[in-house]
Amino acid sequence: MEPVITVGLDGSPESLAAAHWAADEAERRKLTLRLLHAWPMLVPEPTNIPSEMDQNYWAKRIVHNARAELQARHPGLSIVGNLVADDAQDALLQAASESEMLVLGSRGLQPVENYFMGDISMPVVARAERPVVLVRAEAHEERPQPTPRTAGAVVVAVKLYGPCDDLLEFSFGTATARGMPLQVVHGRSVPVHAHVPWGVDHDVTEEITQEAQKQLSQVLRPWREKFPGVDVVDVVRLDSPAKAVVRDAEHAGLLVVGRRKHRPALAPRVGPVAQAAIHHARCPVAVVPHD
Repeated sequence: MEPVITVGLDGSPESLAAAHWAADEAERRKLTLRLLHAWPMLVPEPTNIPSEMDQNYWAKRIVHNARAELQARHPGLSIVGNLVADDAQDALLQAASESEMLVLGSRGLQPVENYFMGDISMPVVARAERPVVLVRAEAHEERPQPTPRTAGAVVVAVKLYGPCDDLLEFSFGTATARGMPLQVVHGRSVPVHAHVPWGVDHDVTEEITQEAQKQLSQVLRPWREKFPGVDVVDVVRLDSPAKAVVRDAEHAGLLVVGRRKHRPALAPRVGPVAQAAIHHARCPVAVVPHD
């Protein structure tokens, strides 16, 4: 199969926003865009019947309307429609395994859910073999003007223990495709022994920051050499990793967080940093599985 970016469609504003984001990304990367709508009740393709009697009419219309809108905006982009008679979660997981990335609409913490939101999107994020990008409809609304240095940057949250090659490969590759800076953020909570009656011991926090900055530079060195055209900003924040990355992504074009493929049996499938990013970040969020 040729490389594709797949977007899940369900007719909601969020899924249409995801489709527009996916089309932009597919065009940057010179990939085919696949529009996927899954519904267990799809019937075998009827022949020679009027549209009002076609049980698949609304499913076809969701894909057709999205394709027409996207093709008008991206006339040179290869776009294919895909109707799948299967459970949405299973269809999306299968599609993710066949794609460079899977893109879904997201409503953050809003309580209203639809077929792809809530019950579908989070299990897909937790189990997908490839990166999953969640896009809110509000991602296209006007936002406060960011500083020139970070306008539209790709922001990635990085831990300093354990492998993160898949995470950095995706982040550097995306920054390259977009021609935008990459901001690498490492958050580290202030340890208990650094707290003193009047606040924090700045000598201790300075030592922690310098050591973390040194480790971060070592982790990034081979990636800077592999992607010399990427403008990289690396920062260490003495704050909880979740708070640090969400705050730094305030004006980002994309926030990238990792998800370990193999976690302890009783641990959540999606860690606290990814959870915070999915629920609170205003920009699109890419969750990248890694070892």
